[in-house]
Amino acid sequence: MAKPKLTGKISSVLRVACLCIGGLTLPVIAADVAIVIHGGAGTILKKNMTPEREQAYLAKLTEAVTKGYSLLQSGVKGEVAVVETIKVLEQSPLFNAGIGAVYTFDGEHELDASIMHGGSRNAGAVAGVKTILSPIDAALAVMEHSPHVMLSGAGAEAFAESRGMEPVDNSLFNTERRYESLLKAKARILQAGITHGGQQGNERFGTVGAVVRDKDGNLVAGTSTGGMTAKRFGRIGDAPVIGAGTWADNDSCAVSATGHGEYFIRYHVAADICSRMKYQNVSLDDAANTVINDVLVKAGGDGGIIAVDHDGNIAAVFNSAGMYRAQIDTDGNIKVGIYKDWSDQKDAAD
Repeated sequence: MAKPKLTGKISSVLRVACLCIGGLTLPVIAADVAIVIHGGAGTILKKNMTPEREQAYLAKLTEAVTKGYSLLQSGVKGEVAVVETIKVLEQSPLFNAGIGAVYTFDGEHELDASIMHGGSRNAGAVAGVKTILSPIDAALAVMEHSPHVMLSGAGAEAFAESRGMEPVDNSLFNTERRYESLLKAKARILQAGITHGGQQGNERFGTVGAVVRDKDGNLVAGTSTGGMTAKRFGRIGDAPVIGAGTWADNDSCAVSATGHGEYFIRYHVAADICSRMKYQNVSLDDAANTVINDVLVKAGGDGGIIAVDHDGNIAAVFNSAGMYRAQIDTDGNIKVGIYKDWSDQKDAAD
C-alpha cells in the first residue's frame, strides 16, 4: 500500500471548472474552500505508537480530508462535505466514533453527534443513541428535517428511522481494543468503590470532527463521538452540545472540539473562540490559543479544537500530548499530523 503524502498541494485540476460562452471555453476558478479534521486529542505519544498503527492513522486521516476537500471543490454544500468526511472516520475502528466507539460501564455503546451551519445558524444533534449507524447523519437530519436542535436516546432513534435510517444492533460497534479498555477502567472504578469518574488518560477522550468553508463562503462544523470509556448514568459530553463541542458563525469562525467534555461544556469552548474573534477583533489563532492554552489549562481541562474562519484561515490547537488531525487550506496545501509538530510525521511515513 502506498504511503500517503503528508505535505504538498492538491492538483489545480480540482480547482478549475469550465464555462462555455458563445462557443468559447473559459476557465472558471472555484471559490476558495478549506477543510480541517480531527480524530481526537489525548495522551498520544510516538513512543507508544507502532509504525504500522501510526501509518494506519495517517492513511485514514488523509483519506477523509481529501474526500471532504474534493467534495467542496465540486460545489457540494458545506454540511454535506462535513457529514461525508466524518462518516469516513465513523466507519473506522481507529477512532472513538461510530464503529470504533468506546463502551459504557454497562458494556454498551452510546453515541453522540452534532452539526451547525454558520450561515443559517441552524443546528442539529443526537445524544445517547445506540442503534444509529452514523450519528452525524442523524444530526444532519435533525437540523434539516425537524424544528428541534437536539434529540436523545430512543426518541432520536425513532426519528432517524422515520428518515429512512435502518436501525443496527448495538453489537455492531464492538471492538476488542475498546473492550479491553473498558475492562481495565471498570476494574479500577470498582476497586475504588466510586459511582462516577475514575477514568484516566485517554479513557476520557476520543472524538472526530470536521470543519469547512464551502464555495459559498459558508462555515460548517460537525462532531461525532462514542464519549468516555466506562461512562455511566447516561452521561453526555460536549460533542452534541452546540456552543461547547460544535459551533459555526459565518461572521467569525466554525469549531469542532475534542477533549474532556465536562470542561468544554462549562467553558463554552467552541462558541467562546468565535465570540473572541467577533467581539475582540482578534485572529483565529489568538482566540483559539487563549481558550485552549490559557482558559482551559487554568481550569484543568485538556483537549483541543479545529477551526476555520470566514477568510478560510485554519487553526488546529491542543494542550494535550497529541491530536489526530489533517487539513487542506485555500491554496490546496495538505498537512497531516498526530503529535505536537506537523513535521514529526514526515519521517515516519516517507
